[in-house]
Amino acid sequence: MRKTLIALAFLPLLTAPPAEAAPGLRWTAPCPDYGMSPSPTAGLECATLRVPLDYAHPERTIELTLSRRLGTPGKRRGVLLMNPGGPGSPGLAMPAQLAQRMGGSGLPDAYDVIGFDPRGTVYSTPVTCGMTTADERGAVLGPYAAGPRDVVATAAKARAVAEKCGSASTTDMLPHMTTANTARDLDRIREALGEKKISYYGVSYGSYLGAAYASMFPGRTDRIVLDSVLGPRGLDVRANQRFAEGFDDRFPDFAAWAAQRDDVYHLGRTPAAVTAKFFELAAVRGPEFRANTWNGLYDDAFFPAVAREWAGTARTAAGPLDGDNHAALQLQVLCNDADWPERIGYYQHAVERERARHPMFGPAAANVNPCAFWPVERAEPPVRVGGPGPANVLLVQNLRDPATPLSGARETRAAFGARARMITVDDGGHGVFTRENACGNEAVLGYLRDGVFPAVDGSCQADR
Repeated sequence: MRKTLIALAFLPLLTAPPAEAAPGLRWTAPCPDYGMSPSPTAGLECATLRVPLDYAHPERTIELTLSRRLGTPGKRRGVLLMNPGGPGSPGLAMPAQLAQRMGGSGLPDAYDVIGFDPRGTVYSTPVTCGMTTADERGAVLGPYAAGPRDVVATAAKARAVAEKCGSASTTDMLPHMTTANTARDLDRIREALGEKKISYYGVSYGSYLGAAYASMFPGRTDRIVLDSVLGPRGLDVRANQRFAEGFDDRFPDFAAWAAQRDDVYHLGRTPAAVTAKFFELAAVRGPEFRANTWNGLYDDAFFPAVAREWAGTARTAAGPLDGDNHAALQLQVLCNDADWPERIGYYQHAVERERARHPMFGPAAANVNPCAFWPVERAEPPVRVGGPGPANVLLVQNLRDPATPLSGARETRAAFGARARMITVDDGGHGVFTRENACGNEAVLGYLRDGVFPAVDGSCQADR
């Protein structure tokens, strides 16, 4: 079922010449492929750009690797930068993914689409924490704590990971892995492309990066889309705790799906029975079961794998990019961006509070992580999201997102005030654009491609 968005304001469709003569960039092919076959970056060109490690002392530089897919001559209106979130997720493949998923929409024709590995990631002067085990790499989200003693045990492990980050071979880079610096990198990319303004699409943590850029450089923004939106303080301790809120918002979708397929998976004939089965299995299988279930709520396409794991016929597997670098950069950005509580007692209290509020996942989301023991102090205050600027920030948000729940999106919407509009989608999962909801896709396409910026906030009904 499709719901038409109301009160739309039309912006003029501008055309722009290609940036073939952009200074400082030498584009070549093929692009790095992350060791994957087939290559996710096939058909793209790549270039490198040097940026300051510390913008307060710009003499030392690091390298960024960029990718691009050129727009169509005569239809091109500018550049569109993209970020997949994380933090720590590489982004070189995003222009190719956009062309694959939305090739017939006309959107890739309208822009030179630019992807990049953010500072510290894979092909952009990577950082490390020297983490060698899956437990260390998963320390950003503590395991489900049965009680105060579990928090103390987790704290000992978290402290050890923080110490590893503080003594790793790239520890001199550690203080400078921040959202503010990555936003400054975006502006250096804009400058190197020879553009006065950039458009931007970011999902998940990428929504916070885009919000930071639109707040720090409002006059250099064209069309900004923030998808699956974090709160205005980014991935701080409150955002971590909200993972449990997202779990509760989203789990009923899976419970209803599984109940309809009880003849296949035998997890319960009703959503209530499936929910009871969750607690039964969690009591036996422990924290990993809860974490794997939460990860499986990101997309309806993951539901069969979750059901098979519940039934004991499948296990989750790590991907080729789930190593030390991804986890190290994620930790470094999270811990550098926000002021995390340092007392173990804070987390013990939070675990019990969240157990009462969100028993399915609260004691995991509220548990302590390495940020409580971070070896460096923040170099600057967190980015203040909002402030004066053009009305050009579109937020799109599923009502039942397990990772970035609606409450955080509403706070970011309020922080931008008259500069923003928000379209909510009656759907579950993490990510709106390029997914199943036609109305949600039309909202993003209508803005990025056609310049249709909603005059007021709106909503989309479920397609199914």
